[in-house]
Amino acid sequence: MNGPLRERMRLWCEDLRDRLCGEFEAADGAAAFSREPWSRDGGGGGLSRTIRDGAVFEKGGVNTSTVFGRLPGSAAATHTAQDPSFATGISLVLHPRNPMVPAIHANFRYFEAGGGDAWFGGGCDLTPAYLFEEDVRHFHGVLCRACERAEPGSYTAFKNWCDEYFHIRHRGERRGVGGVFFDELRGDAERRFAFVRSVGGALAEAYIPIVCRRRNEPYGDAERAWQLLRRGRYAEFNLVLDRGTAFGLQTGARTASVLMSLPPLARWDEAWTPEPGSREAAMLEVLRRPRDWTTPPPPAAEAKERTHDH
Repeated sequence: MNGPLRERMRLWCEDLRDRLCGEFEAADGAAAFSREPWSRDGGGGGLSRTIRDGAVFEKGGVNTSTVFGRLPGSAAATHTAQDPSFATGISLVLHPRNPMVPAIHANFRYFEAGGGDAWFGGGCDLTPAYLFEEDVRHFHGVLCRACERAEPGSYTAFKNWCDEYFHIRHRGERRGVGGVFFDELRGDAERRFAFVRSVGGALAEAYIPIVCRRRNEPYGDAERAWQLLRRGRYAEFNLVLDRGTAFGLQTGARTASVLMSLPPLARWDEAWTPEPGSREAAMLEVLRRPRDWTTPPPPAAEAKERTHDH
């Protein structure tokens, strides 16, 4: 892969977008991703690919964008670095219909600013409504191996950063069970790019086996109601706290693409609390106190997990 880094990153994002859309379409088995190109006044544009009302995915999107030139008001509120004058990246969110299938979010971006400053940001995280430890351990295990292959020792730091970033402070909860998150990665640009490619290339392996495992799990109205409450928390984070949402809106990107991450349906019920000992209470406990998902559980916990999952 030769040429300027900004161009190689753009091409990698676009190739990953189409490969993942193919993987997600195959996992869904019914719906297909649309293609909606857009352009930005002032320089750049992108392609939004969305899926709706599928057999598995109620709503989802895989978007790429490249914007350049003057970015009005842009990164001042979202980065400690200089305002970027060039940005390219990929972002994706999938919201499954079945409450037993977790939502996934990922994004990978490259920025350039004046004076030769350049950096990478991004990550990937999982948001289940119901806790299946086997699934969360699989997800984190794949991400851990992808991180360590490219940059030994990076997983733990980026996992902790993810838990901190996706903290809904006004609720005292994390948005989900985490993953990895990083921002303003500078230094050896080629090494950083290799790291981003390693993590991005692991997304299908991290997520699709979970989809296949849970897509036919039974659920009822109560489970659906809990899923919609958790989606309400998801929407709160994205609209109130997420720097990526703010950056996209401030740079003049296509609004529908920036807000693609919002779930199709959500609910708020401030009077609702989970029953002690319920599956909902167990999920909430993990969201309040993040855990280490790569250390093997003790034998008693493994036996309990197998009983719970089956």
